[in-house]
Amino acid sequence: MIKRPETNISELFYLYYEYITNKLPEKMKVTTVYLKNIEAYTKGYRCIVNKGSTRSSKTYSVLQMLYLIARESRRKKLISVVSESLPHLKRGCIRDFKDILNEIGEWDERSWNATDKIYRVNGSSIEFFSADNPGKVHGPARDILFINEATNIEYEIYRQLAIRTKETILLDYNPCFPFWVDDKVLPLPTSLMIHSTYRDNSFLSAAQVAEIESNRNDADWWRVYGEGLTGTLKGTIVRNWDIVDRMPENYKKRWIGIDFGFTNDPTAIVDIRLSDGELWIDELLYERGYDNLMIAQCLIDCGVPSDTPVVADSAEPKSIQEIRNCGRNVDAANKGRDSIATGIAVLNRYTKHVTRRSLNIINEYRNYRWRTDNNGEPTNQPIDKYNHSIDAQRYVCLNYLLTKSTSLTYSVIKGKKVE
Repeated sequence: MIKRPETNISELFYLYYEYITNKLPEKMKVTTVYLKNIEAYTKGYRCIVNKGSTRSSKTYSVLQMLYLIARESRRKKLISVVSESLPHLKRGCIRDFKDILNEIGEWDERSWNATDKIYRVNGSSIEFFSADNPGKVHGPARDILFINEATNIEYEIYRQLAIRTKETILLDYNPCFPFWVDDKVLPLPTSLMIHSTYRDNSFLSAAQVAEIESNRNDADWWRVYGEGLTGTLKGTIVRNWDIVDRMPENYKKRWIGIDFGFTNDPTAIVDIRLSDGELWIDELLYERGYDNLMIAQCLIDCGVPSDTPVVADSAEPKSIQEIRNCGRNVDAANKGRDSIATGIAVLNRYTKHVTRRSLNIINEYRNYRWRTDNNGEPTNQPIDKYNHSIDAQRYVCLNYLLTKSTSLTYSVIKGKKVE
């Protein structure tokens, strides 16, 4: 039996809490975010909005609750878990859901339909699908809806899903900027916001807490990811991009960009193709712990022809040479004064299409921004975060897209001439 928490949450909640948790193994780990969501659900709120910082347990707690609702419901329920793309679901909600059930010893492979992404328990079904699936968005009704990282979902998609939801709608997100939840959902009397931060998650390690708190000096980042408060779009760097399903088979040019990492930073490898004057970009690797031989093998595994031009960070000539020794056509990036601003300016001149599976590139595009001054205005210096795949893209821009006519360009933010 799980120990009853010391809290002021209502007696109605206690009854529900004890009812469901007495039936679970003691190793079920719950946070205050989970408790608040259970209380909101038992009180009958139509829409429960989880707004908060990184690592506050928002997604994990909601998935715990949804599983318990399905497991203990006296009638069959259909629960839909929705995110912006299938790759996003696989790396996020589906992985977390399996971890939750494995943790309490209740994952049953026979209950999981891997093709349709549906888990069945006690006659109820929990389905996982992406918001880019029109058949699902406009499909049959459900009992409960959970939209993960709602900032990445268009309002019309939410509306179509909501009108097909009979009971409860749950949303979670990091509040990077104001969006439709603020003016179309939260003002409704049937909605409740649950605000949380990493401090609500008592299961974080000391190292994880220290890593989060090491960012206090970055005011914009700390506001959103440390305190879970609404940020702003001001200063976002990368422009002119969208998300596509796949890379073009027919293209004029193809290059590979590499930004080296190992222990603290990931190695990022991007595939860039020029087609009809636009860039198509795909994430091939974004992982820590890759040495140079592993990088060379990754290019083989991804089917990259050996004669495809590769541009890598010039700060690591030994790494470049080792990959060359593996038969790869690798050049060092042409860095120089103001090369960051120049590379960004060239990248922004192109319309960019990023594959749906490139989750880290998409995340960097949404979060890479200019530093702000004491008045909160953007400077011409970017933050040193969310830039690993972007650096790999810049290297390609500097070597292959910086033509004579664009070698004297202008900084995006200040109009300062770049030599």
